[in-house]
Amino acid sequence: MRKRLIMLRGNSGSGKTTVAKGLQELFGRGTMVISQDMIRREVLKVRDGTDPPALPLIKQMLEYGSENCEVVILEGIFVADWYRELFERAIELYGSDIYAYYFDIPFEETVKRHQTRSKVAEFGADEMREWWKEKDYLDLIKETAITEEKNKDEIINEIYLRVCDRTEES
Repeated sequence: MRKRLIMLRGNSGSGKTTVAKGLQELFGRGTMVISQDMIRREVLKVRDGTDPPALPLIKQMLEYGSENCEVVILEGIFVADWYRELFERAIELYGSDIYAYYFDIPFEETVKRHQTRSKVAEFGADEMREWWKEKDYLDLIKETAITEEKNKDEIINEIYLRVCDRTEES
């Protein structure tokens, strides 16, 4: 079984979760989504920060996915410095079969998108500004930038076709 990892990173409200769900639908059964927010906020009820408390569980889930799923989608803010250990483990598990994307969306646009989400009552622009990390690209894994010019369907289809094309080459 060929295993592939799709990484979707970026600031809050940039569209990562929406794209992850769309990709999971396209890839179908056996596609695992690991959502940082779901694990951190709903499963563990912990805050993010240096030495993130959710990191060990996320790493275990990534390992499970590498052993049991053809496609794993890892999505979240995942601040580069705080989650370096996770990215190193991803490289060990998936090697060159990592498709990494960074949602490089302007702050104003993420706030606008946030207004359409179910989380709108939980936090607002002030909190989003506190969490904001400008151009937090990884130095370990090459990430493709996703900008506000593309809509969700274009992004989903582009990633899906790229992952499928690479699979057929091997």
